[in-house]
Amino acid sequence: MKGTFTRQEIFSQPDAWADALKVLAGERAAVGALLRNQQFESVIFTGCGSTYYLSLAAAALFQEQTHVYARALPASEIWLYPRSAFRADGKTLLITVSRSGETSETLHAVEQFKSQRGGSVLTISCYPDKPLASMGDLNIVLPSGQEQSVAQTRAFSVLYIATVMLAAFWNDQQPPIDELQKLPQAGRQLLQTYADLAAAWGQHTELDRFYFLGSGARYGLACELNLKMKEMTLTHSEPFHFMEFRHGPMSMVTPETLIVGLRSEQNRAQENLVLEDMRAMGAQVLSLDEANADVNFASGLSETARNVLYLPFCQVMSFERSLAKGLDPDRPHNLEAVVRLGT
Repeated sequence: MKGTFTRQEIFSQPDAWADALKVLAGERAAVGALLRNQQFESVIFTGCGSTYYLSLAAAALFQEQTHVYARALPASEIWLYPRSAFRADGKTLLITVSRSGETSETLHAVEQFKSQRGGSVLTISCYPDKPLASMGDLNIVLPSGQEQSVAQTRAFSVLYIATVMLAAFWNDQQPPIDELQKLPQAGRQLLQTYADLAAAWGQHTELDRFYFLGSGARYGLACELNLKMKEMTLTHSEPFHFMEFRHGPMSMVTPETLIVGLRSEQNRAQENLVLEDMRAMGAQVLSLDEANADVNFASGLSETARNVLYLPFCQVMSFERSLAKGLDPDRPHNLEAVVRLGT
């Protein structure tokens, strides 16, 4: 059947999170030792495709939580433009994120960074026998993120949770670490409550364009959900920061537009005004939030811990839209699971 692997990977995420959290708990001492020994002044997160978008989310959250300067770059920028990517003074930590552990640009980025003596490298991946898993000063492998489908779903959320845990490790923040243990149950409840609603939105094939809005640490997640819509369904889709959507993109709004808002706790009121403005222009609107939204997480967790919950509902929506259009979400058009360059 079409989409067999993708469906299983989406709905198995809570169990995969639980397994990943056990692995990450075992890495706490090693991560702490790396951080204490180097006293890094800045952090760069990097990846390709989905894991670049993950890096955007991770860098924003990391800086917010640790007060250490963090940025995200595509791995190709570090490889091809190292002088504009990082300082070669040994005070930067490069965190490379990859599902496969063998994407060419990511491997080249690590090699370039190390050759320039840019600092230390921490790798996060899913396969222990792939090249990236032995290239760092510290290598974290999360097998529960392994997938058979091309488009990342389970892998993305497992790897993202790892970066949230790293931020907690940085300052030895116990509350977020304890909270993350509650995520699997929150994820199960979310999927049980809202899978049918996500399917209904996905099967609404009259929609012809999607916009995913997220700001702060949620912008990278909006980018990833936009990518899932493109990869699985071949539909026009774009991500924007909430307030930026008013500066031109709203000209694209029609009755066949769905705007998905990843609302925040701190700026919920301002972000909701954007959604209501777009609704008044004729768009269809779907809000995700802890409470008082179309999709309510009702997790009881802090925003830092619960951000990953924005993912499953929208993944299901893209999955169901793919099937409704007669496509195979396991095998998106023109795509392979790993990009390997010839040189």
